[in-house]
Amino acid sequence: MEQKGVRATHALRVFIQGGGCSGFQYGMTFDSNPRPIDRVFEEHGLRVVVDPQSLQYMAGSSIDYLDGPTGGGFHIDNPNMASSCSGTGCSSCR
Repeated sequence: MEQKGVRATHALRVFIQGGGCSGFQYGMTFDSNPRPIDRVFEEHGLRVVVDPQSLQYMAGSSIDYLDGPTGGGFHIDNPNMASSCSGTGCSSCR
């Protein structure tokens, strides 16, 4: 992460936002000051911070950093999130 300009004192904060017809979306930011109520995980030298509300939707998820010819970024694989919308609007959401 230091190659990307992120200090060792920072953690990746991952959170769930949104809801409704468009479903949940992930938010990410770098955070140097996790709160006492946050869960902090560390793997491969990267600290990941998740707030309690987001954690309930992210249990069992994995986060990878993918770097390819068109750029890089974090990818979240969450077995708990499955879209129930058919794409025809909110009336199709269940």
